[in-house]
Amino acid sequence: MRWYVVASLLTVLTSSQGILTTLSQSNGGYKYDYATVPFLAEVFKLLVSSVFLWREMQNSPPPKMTMDWKSVRLYPIPSIIYLIHNNVQFATLTYVDTSTYQIMGNLKIVTTGILFRLFLKRKLTNLQWMAIVLLAVGTTTSQVKGCGEASCDSLFSSPIQGYLFGALSACLSALAGVYTEFLMKKNNDSLYWQNVQLYTFGSIFNMGRLLMDDFRSGFEEGPWWQRLFNGYNMTTWLVVLNLGTTGLLVSWLMKYADNIVKVYATSMAMLLTMVLSVLLFDFKPTVQLFLGIIICMMSLHMYFAPPSTIVDLPLTVKPASESVSEGSVERRTDS
Repeated sequence: MRWYVVASLLTVLTSSQGILTTLSQSNGGYKYDYATVPFLAEVFKLLVSSVFLWREMQNSPPPKMTMDWKSVRLYPIPSIIYLIHNNVQFATLTYVDTSTYQIMGNLKIVTTGILFRLFLKRKLTNLQWMAIVLLAVGTTTSQVKGCGEASCDSLFSSPIQGYLFGALSACLSALAGVYTEFLMKKNNDSLYWQNVQLYTFGSIFNMGRLLMDDFRSGFEEGPWWQRLFNGYNMTTWLVVLNLGTTGLLVSWLMKYADNIVKVYATSMAMLLTMVLSVLLFDFKPTVQLFLGIIICMMSLHMYFAPPSTIVDLPLTVKPASESVSEGSVERRTDS
C-alpha cells in the first residue's frame, strides 16, 4: 500500500476523532468512563495485530521475530513517554487556557523535525525545513482567534511555567514519535510482531491507569472491570474503533514512511476537523482559518514536491570545447 494512501486515511480518521467524541457526549458530559476508551483501543490493536501475525506465521518462510530480552525491553519506553506526556499536559492546562494550549501544541511540528534530524540522522533540505516551519505557522494561524476577542489577550499573559510545560509537552510528543520510528526500523522484524509488543505494554499501562483511578476514588463505583462498558453506545464504540485503527495506521507509517509524513497527516486532519465543524456544529469560519489552510497546502507542496517544480533550475550549458568535439564527430560520421 502506498504511503500517501495510508496518510490520507490517517487524516480522515484523525479528523473524525474529535467529531465522534463530541457526538458521544450526552448533555455536555460523558456517560461512560473516558479512561476506558484508550484501554479498549489498545486491546483492539493488540487483537488485530495478533491475528495478522498468526496469518503471517502460516506462511513459509515464517516472519522474522526477535525475541531476546535486549530487544523486547525497549518496547515499554514509548508507553512510559506517553504516560509522562499525559501528566505534563494536565500540568500545562493548570497554567494556560485551552486556546493557548492548542497553539503551543504546534511546537511539536518543529521539535519532531529537530529530533528526526538528531536521533535518526535523517537529513532534510533547506526547502523541507522551511516547509516544516511554514506548517507550524499555518496551523497556528488557523487557531488564532480575532484580536477583538478576550482570549486574544490571554495568549501572552500566562505564567512562565505554562510555556515551559507546553514546550516540554511538545518535546515529549515528538520524542515518543521519533523513538517509535526507531523501534520499528531498527531491524527487519515483522510489523505485526512489533505491534504485538508495543500494544501489549500499552494495554498494561492503560490498565494500570484504570487501577490508579480506582484507588484514588476508594473503589466507590467498584473495580474498573465491572464498569468497563457502562454507558457505552454505538457512537462510543465508533470512537474506540477509530482510535484503534488510527494507531495501526500510525505504526504502518512509522515502519514504511516516517514521522514527518505522520505530522503532515495529523496537521491536515486538524484543519479538516475545523472545516467539518463549520458544516456539522455551526462553527463560524474565520479569515485565519482560510489563511491557515492556504499556508499548510503551500507547506505540503514545498515538502513533498520535486524541487524542480518549485524552483526554476538553471539550464545546463555545454562547454564550448564539448560542442566543437561533438560537431567534429558528426562531420566524420557524415563523411
